[in-house]
Amino acid sequence: MSLILNIDTATEIAQVSIARDGVVLKDAINKDAKEHAAFVQPAIKSIMDAAGIELTAIDAIAVMAGPGSYTGLRVGMASAKGLCYALNKPLLAINTLESMAMAVILTGDSSEKKLLCPMIDARRSEVFTAIYDHSLNVLLAPEALILDENSYAFFLDKHPVVFFGNGSEKWKAVCTHLNAEFQCVNIDSAAMAFLSFKKYSNKTSLFTDPAYLEPLYIKEFYSK
Repeated sequence: MSLILNIDTATEIAQVSIARDGVVLKDAINKDAKEHAAFVQPAIKSIMDAAGIELTAIDAIAVMAGPGSYTGLRVGMASAKGLCYALNKPLLAINTLESMAMAVILTGDSSEKKLLCPMIDARRSEVFTAIYDHSLNVLLAPEALILDENSYAFFLDKHPVVFFGNGSEKWKAVCTHLNAEFQCVNIDSAAMAFLSFKKYSNKTSLFTDPAYLEPLYIKEFYSK
């Protein structure tokens, strides 16, 4: 049995949840990206109180490590690391794109024959993206991609591919391939809870040292 606190501030929607063995008990959501920093700590207290669980009783803390919003990633990372140090709990790092793909799998709305392509808006014509199969095997490693009409041609020529996420609208505007499908995915806390439990079940081989964990920015961060 495991109790895992999940913290996700990587995108425009922030979520925190407490899950037992990968099943969400309580969660809280914030849809204002500018308020993520103010949201996290009160939300954690709120869901723990609602679940009747003391923070000291949790077994691990999971954080969405990126890619995503630079500011959002730092907010989540700081909160997770602080709690890990204070409570002496292990830290689990979850990839945002993998969690998005997991959300599609959990809905059961997509055939296992189709590849999954999460897309996060990275401004202008660029997206953070990856491609997975339904077993979450990585077919295209997470990268920052500048879109053009030939993007993903290697995969689309061989397989139907489902595109989703807030970056997929950019691609939809230029994509004409018949194997391209577009899906609206409501990413909830269930996908992250599933993945964090899976990592926790593998024990220390996949725990992350808080001192060395950095956000997965993918491309260089510019402060100006």
